[in-house]
Amino acid sequence: MDLKRSFQYTIRANTYVVPHLKVGLYIVSTPIGNMDDISLRALETLAGSTVIACEDTRTSGILLNYYGINRPKISYNEHNAHIRGPHLIRHILEGHSVALISDAGTPLISDPGNRLVNEAISANLKVIPIPGAASPIAALIASGLENRSFRFLGFLPNKKSKMMIKLTSLVNEPDTLIFFESPKRLVKTLERLSQIMGGRRTAVVARELTKVHETFHRGSLSKLIQEFDDMERIRGEIIILVEGYKRLMTKESNDKKNIDIESLIRESLKIMKPSQAASDIARKTGLNRSELYAIAMTVKTVK
Repeated sequence: MDLKRSFQYTIRANTYVVPHLKVGLYIVSTPIGNMDDISLRALETLAGSTVIACEDTRTSGILLNYYGINRPKISYNEHNAHIRGPHLIRHILEGHSVALISDAGTPLISDPGNRLVNEAISANLKVIPIPGAASPIAALIASGLENRSFRFLGFLPNKKSKMMIKLTSLVNEPDTLIFFESPKRLVKTLERLSQIMGGRRTAVVARELTKVHETFHRGSLSKLIQEFDDMERIRGEIIILVEGYKRLMTKESNDKKNIDIESLIRESLKIMKPSQAASDIARKTGLNRSELYAIAMTVKTVK
């Protein structure tokens, strides 16, 4: 008997005793696509909670029905948090347990819930995390990129100027960068990443994680732009991962010593414009001009 049928059977046959939950707010991770990616502890928490706060009760209802869990549901999202939050806090103060779930994955990761957690903490209530699926981590561990140190940045700003400023601030970031993205914006975002960070920067585009059409596209930003630009239609939920900045080396460097690019650029900017500084250093060192220009713009911005 599989997990779903076993859980449904034991609840419906009353042979399964739902554990008594301690009073508090439970942050419960749910699947990001594949319904079977849920822990027994998450199922027990949802089945034993007094009420389940959902980002969208219709979406969460599909998961709860799948596992035969019939508990009261209430919507909690960015539009009604100011009203529902105090109501849920009062519910816990009265001795009940509240489970918070998002439409998919781990709540609060680019999803509603941070406000509710802080309200619970302010009221000296217990906040209990129930770990599970998180798409940024799933994408990272299968990407092949450095995973000892990374930064999750959610969705980039919609406005081009704000996006470019944000990306410029990340040019010298040594950690692997992780972004959410929509199919409609994917190519444009890859182009802007390439423009700021250089087309040779390695990246990965992960689509439809844990689902039937899960795919990983790996290569340089230039290669990925071409690959997705040639696609007739891009579908699915998307995560972009970009390798962190690595100090560049000259073509002639036999001992492979690192060049302090930032210091070179700072000196050049005292007498040159960013574009001139990038060209001059590229000519002298053999380094990529577009990458040098991106660094120069960053240095100039924070000067």
